[in-house]
Amino acid sequence: MVTYGVAILTGCTLAGAVIGQLLGELLGVDANVGGVGFAMLLLIVVTDVMRRKGRLPRPSEQGVLFWSAMYIPVVVAMASVQNVSAAVSGGAAAVAAGLAAMLVGAGLVPLIAKIGPTSAPLPPLADPDAAAQEI
Repeated sequence: MVTYGVAILTGCTLAGAVIGQLLGELLGVDANVGGVGFAMLLLIVVTDVMRRKGRLPRPSEQGVLFWSAMYIPVVVAMASVQNVSAAVSGGAAAVAAGLAAMLVGAGLVPLIAKIGPTSAPLPPLADPDAAAQEI
C-alpha cells in the first residue's frame, strides 16, 4: 500500500513535468518552467480529494508523507544545478525579478499564516510503530 502512495506522487511528478515543459514552450523558453511546483500542487489537490472521499488508505498516506518530506532536499539539489551565474550575468532585471519574487513571498507568509481559525491545530503525528503494524 505504501507503493500506491509513491505511485500517486510519481503520477503528480510526471504531470507537473509535462505542464512545466508545455509552459516553457508557450513562453518560448527551452526549459521546464515550474514543473516541480505544479507537481506539488497536484499532489496536494489529489491527496485531499482522495482523503475526503475515503480513498486514501493509511499506508498509502504514509508513502505520500514520506516522499513529501523528501521534497525540500530534492528541490535544493535541483536548484544547486541551476546556472546561477548565467542568471546574474543576465543583467539587473533578472536580479531585480528574483529579489522581488523573494520579497513578495516573504511578505505573504504572515498573511497566509492568518488563514483559518487559530483554534485548529495540526493533527497529531502518527505513531511510527502503529504505522509499521498497518503495513
